[in-house]
Amino acid sequence: MATITSASFSALTQCSKRKATTPSSCFLGSNSNVSRLRMNFAYHCVGIRALKPAPKMVVQCMSSVTDITPVSETKLNFLKAYKRPIPSIYNTVLQELLVQEHLMRYKRSYRYDPVFALGFVTVYDQLMEGYPSDEDRDAIFKAYIESLKEDPTQYRVDAQKLEAWARTQNPTSLVDFLSREGEVEGILKDIAERAGGNGAFSYSRFFAVGLFRLLELVNATEPTILEKLCVALNINKRSVDSNLEVYRKLISKLVQAKELLKEYVDREKKKREERAGSQKANEAITT
Repeated sequence: MATITSASFSALTQCSKRKATTPSSCFLGSNSNVSRLRMNFAYHCVGIRALKPAPKMVVQCMSSVTDITPVSETKLNFLKAYKRPIPSIYNTVLQELLVQEHLMRYKRSYRYDPVFALGFVTVYDQLMEGYPSDEDRDAIFKAYIESLKEDPTQYRVDAQKLEAWARTQNPTSLVDFLSREGEVEGILKDIAERAGGNGAFSYSRFFAVGLFRLLELVNATEPTILEKLCVALNINKRSVDSNLEVYRKLISKLVQAKELLKEYVDREKKKREERAGSQKANEAITT
């Protein structure tokens, strides 16, 4: 895990590029290649135990379930908000993340927090890096967050606030937030209190990525810094380690897939140019 906590996002991407292997021929529109992007960036769902017959309790459970927005409605809201086609290399992962975040969003213990927002923004920006249009990339982000009935502006503002704060910190001051005063320190204290059992807190892999982003910005290179931060926040370090490994694999697969997409686009562009050149040559002969 030391290699993960000490590496920057750019280093992770560069490392993934060196490991990527590119087949001699590949059509990115095929289902086989699209399926490779179905990463294990998923949340564990908890089943409901079967209860002994109790009519009143059954009625109550059914009522609470019907109040929860179904996954299909969230996906439909996203499609209504952003109607333009999205290249499959991006859309496949977006749809997977949307379903998984929906399940997390409607857990009873869920409560929005800025570290989670920082993690999601980091993942989204990494995923959509190189997207053909910056305007479309922002519109997709807005549609995605609003489909979950949350505020996309708040996500961006909170992520930028934490990033700006972290750039003024060092590893020691980051883990020492409990003894300090300030807006971001207060946010971290609130998370620590809730994670310690004094309120609603739902740990997620986006939260883990948010922690990693903070560590990167304070230039934390020692693995013990992550351990100390997890202790201060009342977070299980093993879960963070596991989730950061999943994130590393996600980035690696995205890099490989984007390289394949670039090769495909370049190949198709060359074919179009060759056809256009042949057509002009034929026109010149006939005239």
